[in-house]
Amino acid sequence: MNNNKKRSERASKYSPIIYAAIDFIVVALITVIAFFAAGAMNEPTPTLWIGMILYTFVVSFLTVLLLLAFGVYGVIPKSFGVFDYVRMVVISLAVQFIGLIPLEFVPDDFLVMGDNISTRIFASLLLALLLPLSRFVLIGVNILANIIFRKDKVRTLVIGAGGSAKVYYNETINNKSVHNKIIVIVDDDPNKIGGNFSGIPVKGPISDVAKIIDFYEIEEVVIAISDLTQERLREILDYLEPCMVRVRRMPLLAEMNGPNDTKVIDVDVTELLNRKQVKLDNSGIHDMLNGQVVMVTGAGGSIGSELVRQIFAVRPKQLILFDIYENSTYDIQQDLMRKMRNENINDVELITLIGSTYNEKRVEQILKKYRPNYIYHAAAYKHVPLMEDSPMEAIRTNVIGTYNVARLADKYGVKKMLLVSTDKAVRPTNVMGATKRFAETVIQYFASTSKKTQYCAVRFGNVLGSNGSVIPLFQKQIAEGGPVTVTDKNITRFFMTIPEAVGLILQSSLFAKGGEIFILDMGKPVKIVNLAEKMIRQAGYIPYYDIEIKFTGLRPGEKIYEELLLDVTEHTKTSNKKIFIEAKQTVYPIEKEVVEIQKVFDMEDNEQIKDELKSIIRSYTSPEEFNAENKQ
Repeated sequence: MNNNKKRSERASKYSPIIYAAIDFIVVALITVIAFFAAGAMNEPTPTLWIGMILYTFVVSFLTVLLLLAFGVYGVIPKSFGVFDYVRMVVISLAVQFIGLIPLEFVPDDFLVMGDNISTRIFASLLLALLLPLSRFVLIGVNILANIIFRKDKVRTLVIGAGGSAKVYYNETINNKSVHNKIIVIVDDDPNKIGGNFSGIPVKGPISDVAKIIDFYEIEEVVIAISDLTQERLREILDYLEPCMVRVRRMPLLAEMNGPNDTKVIDVDVTELLNRKQVKLDNSGIHDMLNGQVVMVTGAGGSIGSELVRQIFAVRPKQLILFDIYENSTYDIQQDLMRKMRNENINDVELITLIGSTYNEKRVEQILKKYRPNYIYHAAAYKHVPLMEDSPMEAIRTNVIGTYNVARLADKYGVKKMLLVSTDKAVRPTNVMGATKRFAETVIQYFASTSKKTQYCAVRFGNVLGSNGSVIPLFQKQIAEGGPVTVTDKNITRFFMTIPEAVGLILQSSLFAKGGEIFILDMGKPVKIVNLAEKMIRQAGYIPYYDIEIKFTGLRPGEKIYEELLLDVTEHTKTSNKKIFIEAKQTVYPIEKEVVEIQKVFDMEDNEQIKDELKSIIRSYTSPEEFNAENKQ
């Protein structure tokens, strides 16, 4: 535990004692003032002094005792409110009269105030006024100190004039680590517009927020609407699009689970996209995979590890994690083992194996021993520029590895095998895309010949947060002060989240009958330069001023834009309106092509290898030809 936390805990532990001591002193002073105001001490004698001291002690002690009994000292000082004030007033009035009871046993000579009821009422009212006031004075001093001594105040606009705005306002006032100063609040409610919120002007409507930001010279925006829908959030973010401000928000009600959920958070990258997140109904997945033997290749990767987690949740009998890379595979294995220990899960056998799908003997050894019912084939090389420089390795893993798994799945009676593919397989312009298209033809070929196994492939775009995604790269570049590198100002990509990708994979495996290529309706593609600008603003910087955006030129094999369907007029809908099936292509034997492509391992020249790949995948073309033919 660090020193700051220890000091905070000590302050929290002893603050009731401090306030009790302050109350005792305040009551004593007010009581003494009442004595002199009543004229009881005009001719002081030793007896009168003793009587005053005795009475003062009794009243002070009783006041503190009653405040303690009624839980006043359990109130957090900075949250002291009207109800607590009234409670202290009632207690203060009651003390003066409850204090008469012990004084019945005190000699009359010591009763310096005698039975002067009006004086007692005066003392009670003075006490009721000044005792709670000590709380507000201390709170006010703290607020004033924060305002005076806080440096680098960020001019802040808050969207929403409700409860969440009040929570954030209190945070800016009471938390010394918050360096925001709320200048203006914006709301759509006509009853609030034109008024003030804790002394802060309320303007509106929200659609005018860009003008309001400019007028008040705002540096940061906090969205404080607790019941905000994702659709409305995106609409507000669109209003903020032209503004050079950082955007943060209070958590939504649906996101709140614990005591720290009132903290302001950054707008998530997924909220910067131009579409709703797709909610996939995965009903039926449990019935399909529960109690089965399931194998995931590439289990340590971004998609593979999430597949493993989601499949684990439906409790297969055995879950086989297979990957060539030991570090990430070990990490997901340990995560699941901790979960099994913590939740006392003992109905899933976790099997973690290291190896390559290119190693046919290793794959056969595993399938022969464990006999998986379902295989999710996510193992692949996916980095476009790297595969341009090492095309033989892309062929080795993406083509031959897929062929090995598919052939052996049929041999050992796997029920279903699903290939994780990519939008880059459509009219490929690079080795990675061409090898993934080859892998799709492998799947479709075995789907046409196998009597035991149902094969399918799932095709989607870039996955946010995955290894190699542009998002982590931009975040790192922004953290380093720039520049943010974009290959071309016109380049666009489809994006989806990892949960969306995994939901698509699992549900597609449920739909699969054999040979399908499933595609997710991913909405409109995102312009990468616009995404970069939004991320820079979200980080609190101004694009091209604080953080430069540098255009580096298209990388080898890179398209200006990607496609998901060859012919969108011929696709087939599934029962899920967000999932489509590409029109089936003519299936031809691939055994000869697989033999031919294996010859490239003897070639040393990358261009020769690419030419051989082009002779097999006829849709494979150069990026220059593709971009020239498809200018947007």
